[in-house]
Amino acid sequence: MSEQLKVPTMSELHAQGKSPEVLFWVGCAGSFDDRAKKITKALVKILHKANVEFAVLGAEESCTGDPAKRAGNDFLFQMQAVTNIELLNGYEINKIVTACPHCFNTLKNEYPSLGGTYEVVHHTQFLKSLLDEGRLTIEGGQFKGKRITFHDPCYLGRANNVYEAPRDLIKKLDAELTEMKNCRKRGLCCGAGGAQMFKDAEPGDKEINIERTEQAIEVKPEIIAAACPFCNTMMTDGVKNKAEGKIEVLDIAELIANAQDL
Repeated sequence: MSEQLKVPTMSELHAQGKSPEVLFWVGCAGSFDDRAKKITKALVKILHKANVEFAVLGAEESCTGDPAKRAGNDFLFQMQAVTNIELLNGYEINKIVTACPHCFNTLKNEYPSLGGTYEVVHHTQFLKSLLDEGRLTIEGGQFKGKRITFHDPCYLGRANNVYEAPRDLIKKLDAELTEMKNCRKRGLCCGAGGAQMFKDAEPGDKEINIERTEQAIEVKPEIIAAACPFCNTMMTDGVKNKAEGKIEVLDIAELIANAQDL
């Protein structure tokens, strides 16, 4: 990893008696999936550019337990959650930023009852706050005038009512934001939530991600913007099936990093 992308771990900072402004919770996808790693790198570049003091857990980070809970194994979820909570509390973590709405929702809403209470923000919310505070500037760059549609992740939108932050960031790129017929509170799932990402599709006439991709194609976008690594995978697969080479699927962090040539 280049010097520019140097990412400190909590254990390193703790040994120096330091604590970061935020903990960046990378998540399973952002750590291990080759496509999602690009989202992680884009966000790290932006955090460096905005001079945000942050750290990751590194090898100490494990799954939040979201897939286990959604698949019905609450016992496994609680085991995973309690292990993470002991670690986070040991480091006296206050604020967590993550690019995964599944991690965001679980850490924010399901950890407090198990003893883990933190300020948890999705990366689109955090980037919007950096913008509002003047710590981050966004220019349209290569996306100026581009036709972009935004797919609302279920665990960001309907589960947590975060609709405007990602859209505000797209508008700051001087892009043309065009909405699908199912958006915001009426958004349609990409098909990956509830641990569906990790199992074979059930019998039916059409995959959900194909249906959602068709809704996106209807508004003739050049780019489908996502804010979740699972949504990114499902929409990318849908585009390969329906409009390969014609539409790009990019995370909000990638849009901002690419616009700034980071």
